[in-house]
Amino acid sequence: MRNFRLLVLSALLILSSCSQPVRAPEEVRVRLAMEPETLSPVSYSDAGALQILNLLFQSLLSADLADNKIKPFLAAAMPQIERLDSVTLFTYQIREEATWPNGAPVTAEDVAFTLKVLKAPLLNNEFLKPQVQFIQDIRMDPSDSRRFTFVCAGYSPEMELLTGDFFILPAYLFDPEALLQPLEVAALTGSLSELENNPGLKAFASRFNSPEYGHSPGMLQGSAGYLLEKWETGKYLTLKRKSDWWGSRLTHAPHLTANPERISFQIIPDNTTALLALKNRQLDVLENIEATEFDRLRQDKDFLEDYALYAPNAYEFIYAGINARLPKFSDRRTRQAIAHLLDVKSIIQVSQQNYATPTVGPVPPTVEEYYNQSLKPYSFNPKRASELLKAAGWEKEQDGWFRNINGKRKQLTVEVNYRAGSNNYEKAAIVFQRGAAAAGIPVQVQAVESSLLSQKLRTHEYEVFFRSLSGNPFVLNFQPLFHTSYAGQGGMNVTGFGTPESDSVLHAINQADTPTEKANLLKRLQEILYEEAAFLSLYYLKDRLAVHRRFGNVKVSGLKPNYDVSAFTLKK
Repeated sequence: MRNFRLLVLSALLILSSCSQPVRAPEEVRVRLAMEPETLSPVSYSDAGALQILNLLFQSLLSADLADNKIKPFLAAAMPQIERLDSVTLFTYQIREEATWPNGAPVTAEDVAFTLKVLKAPLLNNEFLKPQVQFIQDIRMDPSDSRRFTFVCAGYSPEMELLTGDFFILPAYLFDPEALLQPLEVAALTGSLSELENNPGLKAFASRFNSPEYGHSPGMLQGSAGYLLEKWETGKYLTLKRKSDWWGSRLTHAPHLTANPERISFQIIPDNTTALLALKNRQLDVLENIEATEFDRLRQDKDFLEDYALYAPNAYEFIYAGINARLPKFSDRRTRQAIAHLLDVKSIIQVSQQNYATPTVGPVPPTVEEYYNQSLKPYSFNPKRASELLKAAGWEKEQDGWFRNINGKRKQLTVEVNYRAGSNNYEKAAIVFQRGAAAAGIPVQVQAVESSLLSQKLRTHEYEVFFRSLSGNPFVLNFQPLFHTSYAGQGGMNVTGFGTPESDSVLHAINQADTPTEKANLLKRLQEILYEEAAFLSLYYLKDRLAVHRRFGNVKVSGLKPNYDVSAFTLKK
C-alpha cells in the first residue's frame, strides 16, 4: 500500500507543481510520453513533436482523421497533375484566406523558401530531405502569388501526397534578411558541395540550426490555429488558440479546426504515473494504454461514467525478420518451418490481450482493396515444420536437427534478438522459444539495447529479430524494405529478401496507373513475401485510447495520434 500511495503522490506532484494557468473549460490535457528534443518543423524526430507541430503549422495536404482521407489543408484543392515524358507537373493553389500570424498572406514564395530549407546543404534537414529529392524545381505563376507548380522527376502515385506533405514555413519569420532568396530551387539538385561556401547560406544555417528555431514561441508560429504559449522544460507545453484564426471562418472546409481554447501537453514518461493521472481525472486523453490495464478500465463503471474507451485498428505492425543470407536459413523451406513455429495467436493473446489483428503481409488488413485475402496467416504447426525441415535437407536426431553446411555437420539453432525493455517483444520471443522446442529446435532469446540492435541489423549480424513498423494507408512504396538494391550493409532491406520477380513487382507498383493494377501487384508482392518467408508480418496492433466524455468530435482513427485534439468540441 505504501508504494501505491507514493505513486499517486508522484502523479499529483507532476500535474500540480507546474504553475500552469487556471484550467479553462475548453482546455484539453494530453499526456506526452517523451519531451520533444525540438519542435523544428524540419528536424523534429518523434511522434509527440509531430502532433504538436500539426497544431502550429500546416502542410498543403494532410489526412482528415474523420475518414482517413487525404484532403487539401493549406492548399485550396488537390493538385492538378500533368505527366510529361520524364517529369510530372503538380500545380497547387493556396487558399486565398490563408495568412500568417502577422496577417500577411501565405504565398508561393513561402513554399519556395520551405523547399530551399528542405533541400539545401549545411542545414539540419536530413530527416525530410530524402522526401523531396524528386522535386526538381518550382515555377511561380506571375499572375497569381498563391499559385505555383512543382516540377518532379518521373512519376509515382505517391507523389501526389508527397508534394504536399511537409510543413510550409513563413519566410518573413525564419529568414527576415532574405538570405536564401538568391538561391534557386533548381540549383539544389545533385552535387551541392559548391554551395557549402555560400555566405548567405552559411549565415542562415548558423541561425536555423540553433536551438531557438526549435524551442522559441516567437519562432514557432505557422498558419495553423494555435500558438505555443509556454514550454516548461520537463513539465508541460501549452498551446493557445489564435483569437481570429483564418481557418475558423471557412464553412466549406470542416476538417480545418481549432476548437479547444487551450491544449496542454503534460510530460509524463512513466506509463504507470500517466495511468494514475488519468484515473485521478487530471488527464483528458491517454493513448497507448497497456492492454491489461485497458481491460481493467473497461470493467470500471465509475471510470466509464467520465471516459470513453476506444481501440482503433492502428497502422503499426509487428514482424519477425530472418537473415536469409545465413547458410542455415538460405533455403526458404527452413524459413517457412520457422514461420510455422511462430504461434501468432498465442503471441497476440499474451502480449496484446487480443488487441491485434493477424496479417499475411505488410499491407494493413483494413485496406481491403490491397490486402491479399486469399492468403491465410501461417498457423502454429510443428508437424508441418518438421516436414519442411526434412524437405530442406535437415535430419532429425536425438539432440535436434542437423545438416551438412559447407562441409561441416551443423545443428539448427536460432538466436532471437529484440529491443531491450519491451515486454511485448520479450513475450513474443518466449512464445516462439516454446514453440520451436516442440519441434526440437533450441532458441536463445537475447534482449539488445535499441541502438545496438539497429547496428546489428544494418551490418547483418543477427539470425532472427522482432520489430515493429509504422505506416499509413496512403503510401505503399515498399522498395526500400524489399528491393535487392537496398539489401547491402546499411540498407533498409535487412533480411536480404528479394527475387528478380519481386524487384520487378516493386518497381511496377510505383508505376501503376490504376487502383486495380496496383491492387493486383500488391497482392502478388504479398504472395512472394509469404512464400519466401524472410520477412514475416505477424499482426497489426490496435491502439488503446481513453478520452473524457465532456468532449465530442473526437475523430478516432488508426492514424497517429489516433484522435484529432484540434477538432474536440465541448459537450453542452
